[in-house]
Amino acid sequence: MPSGSVVLGYNARMHALPSSARVAALAGEATRAVAFEIVAETGSTNADLLARVATLTQPTLCWAQRQTAGRGRAGRPWLAADNGALTFSLAWKLRLPPQALSGLSLAVGVALARQLAARGVMVQLKWPNDLLRDGAKLAGILIETAADKNERGALWVVIGVGLNLAQGDALGAQLGRAVADIGQPQADREAWMAALLTGLCEMLPVFEREGFAPFAQEWNGFDAYAGCEVNILDRGEVLHHGRAAGVDETGRLLLDTEAGRIAIMAGDVSLRMAEV
Repeated sequence: MPSGSVVLGYNARMHALPSSARVAALAGEATRAVAFEIVAETGSTNADLLARVATLTQPTLCWAQRQTAGRGRAGRPWLAADNGALTFSLAWKLRLPPQALSGLSLAVGVALARQLAARGVMVQLKWPNDLLRDGAKLAGILIETAADKNERGALWVVIGVGLNLAQGDALGAQLGRAVADIGQPQADREAWMAALLTGLCEMLPVFEREGFAPFAQEWNGFDAYAGCEVNILDRGEVLHHGRAAGVDETGRLLLDTEAGRIAIMAGDVSLRMAEV
């Protein structure tokens, strides 16, 4: 069980843990090497896996039914309704230098969007790491890395995902902004977990070989802000204003400004629709 994991807070007597055997049976061939860790409650699945990467010997999924200290980009808290979301992290070894990870969060978005669309949930992608439904946030992605202590030139990526299955309206009221969900209060959580895991495990070897380029066109097809006037913000300050023109083959956001087209690297900057 990951460090910091407890069972009591989630009320395990009322909610049986999902079956790792069923998830494995439903998942695709690409997931066969993945170790499963399913826990009732923890602080952060990303933090749990990052704390243990030195001891991991294979790709590892940590799926918590409830997180008490979930995190988003820039250390922001990630909130999810109890029993209303999938919150999980996947640790995966990549034999790549850190600079080659450009675009990985976008490729993750494509992998998730494919699986959602295949099951009738049409979504859009917001650069660099959010999934939207009808303009409201449906899912978020957080990627963190750690060097592999045992293999030179390799690193572990820990891909954290939070996907709202239900109770989006209640969560939106708590947060004071629109929140989307897939609209399935009785969703088959094991089947959804198997589908999303399959998508990630099929995507990651391709990314390791070819980078983001094979996913760029598909990402642009899901782009929520294509052709829209947007602002790029850094700590609340507008850095750039222009018309969103998709992403390039490295995952940089293309922005058509009065001074011409510029390319913006993902970092701590944020994209917002401009007021007109």
